Amino acid sequence: MTGTVQPDAPEYSAPNDATPQQRVDAWLADFEAALTARDVRRAAGMFAIDSFWRDLIAFTWNLTTVEGREGVADMLTARLEGTDPSGFRTTEPPDDAEGVTSAWIEFETAVGRGHGHLRLTDEGAWTLLTTMHELKGHEENTGTSRPKGAVHGTDPDRLHWTDRRAEEQSRLGYTRQPYVVVVGGGQGGIALGARLRQLGVPALVVERNARAGDSWRNRYKTLCLHDPVWYDHLPYLPFPDNWPIFSPKDKIGDWLEMYTQVMEVPYWTSSTCTSASYDEQAGEWAVHIDRDGEPVTLRPKQLVLATGMSGKPNVPTLPGQDLFTGEQHHSSGHPGPEEYAGRRAVVIGSNNSAHDICGALWEVGADVTMVQRSSTHVVKSDSLMELGLGDLYSERAVAAGMTTHKADLTFASLPYRIMHEFQIPVYQAIAERDADFYERLEKAGFRHDWGEDGSGLFMKYLRRGSGYYIDVGASELVANGDIKLAHGQVRELTEHTVVLADGTELPADLVVYATGYGSMNGWAADLIGQEVADKVGKCWGLGSGTAKDPGPWEGEQRNMWKPTRQEGLWFHGGNLHQSRHYSLYLALQLKARYENIPTPVYGLPEVHHLS
Repeated sequence: MTGTVQPDAPEYSAPNDATPQQRVDAWLADFEAALTARDVRRAAGMFAIDSFWRDLIAFTWNLTTVEGREGVADMLTARLEGTDPSGFRTTEPPDDAEGVTSAWIEFETAVGRGHGHLRLTDEGAWTLLTTMHELKGHEENTGTSRPKGAVHGTDPDRLHWTDRRAEEQSRLGYTRQPYVVVVGGGQGGIALGARLRQLGVPALVVERNARAGDSWRNRYKTLCLHDPVWYDHLPYLPFPDNWPIFSPKDKIGDWLEMYTQVMEVPYWTSSTCTSASYDEQAGEWAVHIDRDGEPVTLRPKQLVLATGMSGKPNVPTLPGQDLFTGEQHHSSGHPGPEEYAGRRAVVIGSNNSAHDICGALWEVGADVTMVQRSSTHVVKSDSLMELGLGDLYSERAVAAGMTTHKADLTFASLPYRIMHEFQIPVYQAIAERDADFYERLEKAGFRHDWGEDGSGLFMKYLRRGSGYYIDVGASELVANGDIKLAHGQVRELTEHTVVLADGTELPADLVVYATGYGSMNGWAADLIGQEVADKVGKCWGLGSGTAKDPGPWEGEQRNMWKPTRQEGLWFHGGNLHQSRHYSLYLALQLKARYENIPTPVYGLPEVHHLS
């Protein structure tokens, strides 16, 4: 086999006058025949010249995208023999639009079963998504194989469910070591804990707060999710049909606590990870925990940092902070607006948290000034829900037969390299629909942008995790002047003011630093050491070369949900959608290692940025 496609490589030829089903069936049959024959050149030639194959662990034991025929050939040269794929077939009738035939597919590998999606043109496969769905012999106990629960018959030594749970909880971390320790018990850690529980992987989630869900409860009182309920389901247990579209933060906190109990996630509260170190020779971690005042050392093989998509809060160091007589804190520690009624508040930043906090402060009668340091993309919630998410995550989508699983795979099927091309028309439509809103906002002095290439909110989120606001009301306050605007960097603080770089002085009794967060590997630096943090490098971003997402192009989220350069160290995080979707692939990677299934990783990226 060869890793490059020679000029005389056979190319795909679309059948003439075929139905979409016949076209897809013919391509899948030819593709499988080429794979079975281990004919890499032939298989690669079935892809369009400009094409993308995104694989979520099915072929590569990695989350990776290869591009073009040479990329396909290189990956297959490395992984075809060990993957041994077969059984490619459609799961529903394909559809055809604008010269592209789209099909949902399934297949098998030597060790697993997969789902996927194919977009086919006259040149061949334009995009191919392959994902592992389950490991053979290690399927989850669902449906017809669900556990019985009760043990019928008589047994004087019977341990009932409550007794078994109590025994497990008393032993785990003491006389029985977990295979996986997940540091961080928010939505990401809980979703992953549930996945690992269903896969039979001994795991333990450690959370520093007193209750599951406190990472939400402890935020400012007015916080609500800006994403809709259809986008936010957790694995196995979707929200009920009467759940509000936008969840209040305390309601989410209660749901997470209930979910943790119902899904039997092994979960320690009031447990702070103080440090961790990896023993290369033993192949295990020493994870030091302060469990409500009791020191405990855990010795897992795998360590997952699920401390959120973001890292530690970015709190600027400014001259005069020690002189300021008012209160100052980062947005992550903002207690809510009530105690600031009638006071002068300066909020530094202009993204989601800044807007939410400014709006809540204005509502209690505070005098509020937002300091905008750089332009921000704003999109009205209703427009985003209807035009941006409505086809996949809405009541309309559900009524049309869209499931959460299918919606997630649809999202995943668009390679990041070309995703912006699909997003640009969405935001052009939003700009037209809400033209009056944007005119008023910019007339008030707000510096607005649509992203560097006009692709809007979602690409900003994927590239940098910041720079946007989903408007749920605060932008109207900015547009009409109720929330005052100031521009520029902060030079210093005095006893009673915030001083900007141009000398503007803003009187303040409260300063809120809505200044974002660092990379997640900052947590690795604190818990494990700077050497390991630098070894794995920056988390998040695609290498797009846009603001705060430096190149080179990486093609996937840096270090997220996949192997890193540090053996046994993983990162898990993101919004509820990502916590749900990618927790499956992370859990399957961990399960395979627990069962000693070979997991040769293809395409482990180089480290280009340290933070």
